[in-house]
Amino acid sequence: MAATRTQKEIRQRAPFWLLMLLAINFALMAVDARDSSSKQRAIRVWVQTLASPFERVTSTASGASMGLAKKFLTFHDTAAENEQLKDRVSQLELELSRARAAGNENERLKGLLNLKEQSGYDAVPARVIARDPSVWFNTITIGVGSSSGVELNMPVVTGGGIVGRIVALSPWTAQVMLITDEQAAAGAVVGQLGESNALGPVKGLGQNGLAEMRFVSGLEKVEVGDYVLTTGQDGIYPAGLNVGEVVEVKHGTATQPHVIYIRPTARLDQLEHVAVLRYHPPQRPAPDQSLPNLDKGKKP
Repeated sequence: MAATRTQKEIRQRAPFWLLMLLAINFALMAVDARDSSSKQRAIRVWVQTLASPFERVTSTASGASMGLAKKFLTFHDTAAENEQLKDRVSQLELELSRARAAGNENERLKGLLNLKEQSGYDAVPARVIARDPSVWFNTITIGVGSSSGVELNMPVVTGGGIVGRIVALSPWTAQVMLITDEQAAAGAVVGQLGESNALGPVKGLGQNGLAEMRFVSGLEKVEVGDYVLTTGQDGIYPAGLNVGEVVEVKHGTATQPHVIYIRPTARLDQLEHVAVLRYHPPQRPAPDQSLPNLDKGKKP
């Protein structure tokens, strides 16, 4: 009975073993088989064929990752370079600003040194070291004083025009009353002295950085844009210095004088360097107190 089952089982399992043997044989043939063109083993070709899609995906993903990493590193390097360039540009702008400031200061100093040739008087250059913050006075303090030969009432000027006069002194500093102060005044003429009769005193308004020219005859021609010069008749400023430019005129009549507003050409709100003119007005002759036609040697 056992032998019968064994033979029966053998007959039932024979196809399975046959198929297994055929599969093994096929596998061995496939392993040993070679491609006719490349002479490579066929199984290697099949494996590469099946794996190639996965390799493409892996390669693409790897390439994308590497590209992204390179882009990130490049962006980081570019950002750092941009920051360095910005710092360099800022440094160059600062150096250019300093160079311009130095150039402007040199031009101002040259203008002050030329004042001696222009005015014919010795000029003492000075730096503005303080401003009076009060709303009641328009004054500045300069860094020269009596030790430099500066005296009271000496005129203070820039290359643009008159600034004011010395009103207080110490050995090393001086206080200057600006021409725009309400207590300041200067004899002036609209146009050229000797060619114009538009004469009158210039008085400070104490506000708006303007001055007013008074008592100019309404018959004289005065227009906005005309320049105003000193006449030298005030005993402070020599003749021919710039006072300012006419910015507004309320025209007068034969019986009413003009009302003239002047903006100083010295740019008083931006003063850094000025010059003190060592100017002494000429002595005026004393008035003759004698009576005319009176012979003091004769007795009545």
